[in-house]
Amino acid sequence: MSWETRFSLAGKTALITGASSGIGAEIARVFAQAGADIAGHGRDAPRLAALGEEVESEGRRFVAITGDLGDTQQTESVAIQALAAFEKIDILVNSAGVALTGPVIDYDLADWQRTMAINLTAPFILSKALLPGMMERQEGKIINISSQTGVIALKDHAAYATSKGGMNALTKSLMTEAAPYNVQVNAICPTVVLTEMGKELWSAPEKKDPFIDRTPLGRFGEPVEIADMALYLASPASGLVNGAIMMIEGGYSSI
Repeated sequence: MSWETRFSLAGKTALITGASSGIGAEIARVFAQAGADIAGHGRDAPRLAALGEEVESEGRRFVAITGDLGDTQQTESVAIQALAAFEKIDILVNSAGVALTGPVIDYDLADWQRTMAINLTAPFILSKALLPGMMERQEGKIINISSQTGVIALKDHAAYATSKGGMNALTKSLMTEAAPYNVQVNAICPTVVLTEMGKELWSAPEKKDPFIDRTPLGRFGEPVEIADMALYLASPASGLVNGAIMMIEGGYSSI
């Protein structure tokens, strides 16, 4: 098998949540370039439509699915719509997330619950819905976009970090059930990524500079760098990688 074939997604279908912007949108673009058809979920219909034009310009199919992953019924509907559009989903990318930060003593319970609903409960629901088909076909990939804060401590990120730490634990637990059926479940834990949300949260020098100073590589990440790792995990090349919590953070956690 050539390297092009090992990294190809030709004939595959992927459901990507949070695809209307940021990391999710970039993953959709990269997957389409690699040959996959895309079910793109998001809350911004115009942005999804624009993404769909990009995907279709690569000769791939695109189906836009809107819905609030903070609502369990809408989350279940996302899986139902994806399966109705493509009959099977080979790759699930749980990329949608919210980062509602603040100190614990001032933190609102509603923000805590919404963070858990979108960042942790929704990936559970979608995995539960799509995993049986993957197991039956003896082939599939689940990729969770987690965060380095699910592994390290970061001030004012208690809710976000807890949700991502839970996502890492979910990744490993799902792996134990899925691996015997040749289904790989892995998580990517990026540093700050310069999406619109990342720039908004980390633009202030007093917040940004100490973080970058602590990072040996000396910079934040770009969306395409996360998308390229997702492509590797979605492709046949990663067939032996399972239950991995992959840190992409410039060395921050290593010192």
